[in-house]
Amino acid sequence: MSVELDVFVGNTTIMDEEVYQFWLDGYTVNDAVKVRMEGGVLEECEASAEVLRSDTMDQYRTFQMCERLLHSPAKLANQLLFQIPPHRQAMLIERYYTFDGVFVREVLGKKLSKGTKKDLDDVSAKTGVTLKSCRRQFDNFKRVFKVVEELKGPLVENIRQHFLLSDKLARDYAAIVFFANNRFETGKKKLHYLTFQDFAFCAGQLISNWTVGALDNMVEDMDVDLEKEFLQDLKELKILITDKDLLDQHKRHECGPLVIDCLIFWCARLSGGRPKHLMRWKPTSRISPEALSTLLPN
Repeated sequence: MSVELDVFVGNTTIMDEEVYQFWLDGYTVNDAVKVRMEGGVLEECEASAEVLRSDTMDQYRTFQMCERLLHSPAKLANQLLFQIPPHRQAMLIERYYTFDGVFVREVLGKKLSKGTKKDLDDVSAKTGVTLKSCRRQFDNFKRVFKVVEELKGPLVENIRQHFLLSDKLARDYAAIVFFANNRFETGKKKLHYLTFQDFAFCAGQLISNWTVGALDNMVEDMDVDLEKEFLQDLKELKILITDKDLLDQHKRHECGPLVIDCLIFWCARLSGGRPKHLMRWKPTSRISPEALSTLLPN
C-alpha cells in the first residue's frame, strides 16, 4: 500500500508539545504512539499508524539532541543547530525543569548523591512516576544545586538567571536547594501530611529572615546557611522541650504576667473604665493594652 505525503523543507524545528510531555514523563515511543492513537490523532491528520510512529520517533530524537542544551539553558538561545522561536525555548526549559510534587516530597532534605539516586527505583514504584522521569528530575535538582552552590547573592535570583526559569519555579528550586544544603529531616512520620508546597513556603520564610544572606547579601556563599549564633541559641532552647519541669517554669514565667494583666484590664472594663483611664497603666507582660482588649470578651 503506497502512501502519499506532502513534504516541505524549512529551518524552523517543529516540536509537538504533547509528544514532548510524553518524552519528559518517560514514555517509550510505543506507549506515546498508543496514547496519541487513542486521542484520535490519526483521524485528525488522516495519517497511518506507521506515519504516526515515524513522527513520534523523529520528535524523540530531536528532544534527545536538545537535552544537552537544556542542561545549560542559556546555550539554547545561542546555538545554531535548532531554529527554535524564543517562546518555544521558554516552554522547553520550563517543562524540562518542572517536577512532580509527589517525587520531590520523597527526596526532599536528602543528600543529592549517588546513594540517593540508587534508591530511585523504590521511589518510582511508590509514587507512580516513571524511573526515567525520576532520574531526570533528580539530575535537575543536583545540577541546580552544584551551579548555585558557590555563587554569591540571592539564591532565587541566581537560579532564575542561570536556568531561565519562571519566578515560581525558581523559588521552588530554591526550597529544594535549601533543604538539601541544611539536611532537614522531612521524612518523619508526623510530617507525612505536609506537601512540598508547605515546605517550600517554610523555606522561603527561613531564607528571607533566618539565613546569613538575609543579614548580608554579599556573603561568600549562597544565602541558605543559617546564622551560627542563631543555631546555637536554638540548641540551648532545646532543653525546654526535653525537661518538663523547665518547660512548666517557662510557661509560668511568660503566662503569669499576662494573666494578671488580663484580670486588671477586665476588672477596669467591668467597672465602667474606658481605655483612656488606663493610659498610665503599664502591663507587666509584653503585650499592649490594645492587644489585651482583643483577648477579652466584650
